[in-house]
Amino acid sequence: AGNYGFQAQPMVFPGGFVPPPVQSQPTMDGTIWMPIPPSIPNCPPGLEYLTQIDQILIHQQLEVLEIVTGFEENNKYELKNALGQRVYFAAEDTDCLTRNCCGPSRPFTMRITDNLGREVIRLHRPLRCEACCCPCCLQELEVQAPPGTTVGYVVQNWHICLPKFSIQDEKRKDILKINGPCVACRCCEDVHFEVMSLDETCPVGRISKQWTGIVREMFTDTDNFGISFPMDLDVKMKAVMIGACFLV
Repeated sequence: AGNYGFQAQPMVFPGGFVPPPVQSQPTMDGTIWMPIPPSIPNCPPGLEYLTQIDQILIHQQLEVLEIVTGFEENNKYELKNALGQRVYFAAEDTDCLTRNCCGPSRPFTMRITDNLGREVIRLHRPLRCEACCCPCCLQELEVQAPPGTTVGYVVQNWHICLPKFSIQDEKRKDILKINGPCVACRCCEDVHFEVMSLDETCPVGRISKQWTGIVREMFTDTDNFGISFPMDLDVKMKAVMIGACFLV
């Protein structure tokens, strides 16, 4: 659990079987998708991909109009595995007025689709206050998989200076904790949010905002993130950790 480097690792299944590499064919736009996994009993449709990975890289797409005009567009993201294969595609769904008036504090719906174009995860964040001085109106995000079926929540815990969150199941029972740094923006280095056990004694994973270079950081708001989690973590909680990444 202490190794959070985002490096490709072989997939190992029960019994020590390591499957041979699968050659993925690029799509018309050159995107290489992760191969479609078989259905798994009691696994929400579309989350089968998450049973095969312990890392996700999230790359926000550059919006040229936004760079030139400063006019906030709906954010779009590629979610890739450690081999660079696209696992999911995420697209924000908010109206123009909300995006440009509320800025980063805006409420949003994020629709996450798989390589068949199915919406497999939906994230919903209501309008909340970002200031730690308002403990009655902290950030919250609901994770649905598939859309309409809640599998968990990410809720902010009040702290005077640190960003702290709880990962909850569908019954709002705390499962994991997230502890962020006092300063969430740092020059020339990554920013890490540690995912911890419920008693906060054992590291479980990490959410990292990756430094993209001085030019991109100064002149755009596009971000790159990395998420690591145990291979055998419940896929529902992996989906909630994806939601936590978009929230923090």
